[in-house]
Amino acid sequence: MAAKVLALVLALAAAASAHPGIYGGHYAAPAVAYAAPAIHAAPVAVAAKAAVDYYAVPNYQFNYGVHDAHTGDQKSQTEHREGDVVKGQYSLVEPDGTVRTVDYTADPHNGFNAVVHRSGPAAHPAPVVKAYAAPVAVKAYAAPVAVAAPVVAKYAAPAYAAPAYAYGGHGYLGHHF
Repeated sequence: MAAKVLALVLALAAAASAHPGIYGGHYAAPAVAYAAPAIHAAPVAVAAKAAVDYYAVPNYQFNYGVHDAHTGDQKSQTEHREGDVVKGQYSLVEPDGTVRTVDYTADPHNGFNAVVHRSGPAAHPAPVVKAYAAPVAVKAYAAPVAVAAPVVAKYAAPAYAAPAYAYGGHGYLGHHF
């Protein structure tokens, strides 16, 4: 492929120098043909890859837990995998104080299955009731207030005049017409 590209470039260069009027050259030079050198792909070094056994049975086991006294966050999880079968359990403390525990399994035959358990009493905080003092009744005798009838004034309708425009002989944006 590189040989073809090189041959094309050489042919265009020869054509440009032989036909100055067409290709913009300023002088005429004899066309010289070169044979493109044979280019062979260099041998590629293949890096040795680590052998991967695609048929090995995946096995693992892990667990973790959090118990944060400051925030009250408490949770844990364990999981075990042997081949295509996964079994595990996780638990956490819900906001109402109950503990939710989930036992789960997954395998190619049954798919994913989970069983959820709740334990412990739900502790809902009692609503806060604020006590207020009863209003004190005050007997005050005051003279009745006389309210005068509203005064309705008759107004004349406002007179509006058309706006006055001054034309200074200039057109739009100061251009003279």
